Amino acid sequence: MISKSITNPQSDKVIEIKGLNKAFGTYQVLENASLDLYKGENLVVLGKSGTGKSVLIKIIVGLLSPDSGSVIALGQKIDEISYPELLKLRLRIGFSFQNSALYDSMTVRENLEFPLVRNERNKSKTEVNALVEEMLDAVGLSQTINQMPSELSGGQRKRIGIARTLILKPEIMLYDEPTAGLDPITSKEINKLINDVQERYHTSAIVITHDLTCAKEVGNRVAMLVDRRFDRQGSFDDIFTKGDKQAQPFFDYNFIQ
Repeated sequence: MISKSITNPQSDKVIEIKGLNKAFGTYQVLENASLDLYKGENLVVLGKSGTGKSVLIKIIVGLLSPDSGSVIALGQKIDEISYPELLKLRLRIGFSFQNSALYDSMTVRENLEFPLVRNERNKSKTEVNALVEEMLDAVGLSQTINQMPSELSGGQRKRIGIARTLILKPEIMLYDEPTAGLDPITSKEINKLINDVQERYHTSAIVITHDLTCAKEVGNRVAMLVDRRFDRQGSFDDIFTKGDKQAQPFFDYNFIQ
């Protein structure tokens, strides 16, 4: 397996996180955490379960508030903008939930139409149909358009969840544990899809995972969350070929023979 090569990030940052702190009661989740996402890159955030990875992206989209520190997304400081401005910003940031978050009572078509009908009411039925068909084609599931979520496999639901997130053409994609609960073959298909989305739609992405195969296959850069902050950043090989005592257990768990 060959990891993705490191891109030469452009000077513009699409997300800047500085000195972020977040606690729940006496439990400190993030402490002085700083991280940048550059335009056009897939950045993998890697860490053990319960280390604050999902909390991080919920803060980015304003679902949680930090205790201190700052998050600037697409030039806007999250904790200083009004709620209407936050809603507009969220349309530019796609959040792909771990459980896909599909509406069980809606068909695949209706699930994909929902964000368009809710947020872009000026689109005609023809335009909506065209976007639904484009997104299903992008995730390779055109044949599922009239199916219910209950009729789909776990991998298909993940793909449809990504398609529904992508239909608003966000500039940034946030993937929360995209391969969790999937078999190795389906996980590989999801990894390829994340790379395809990056190439086809020129997205920047943060990929939250503890799956090293996912990290190696999709990440232009990896940031490892250790002791509540990002002390280790670089290519996959930079982090996992230098005998780092914090990183090695991740590698052994995923790849030990």
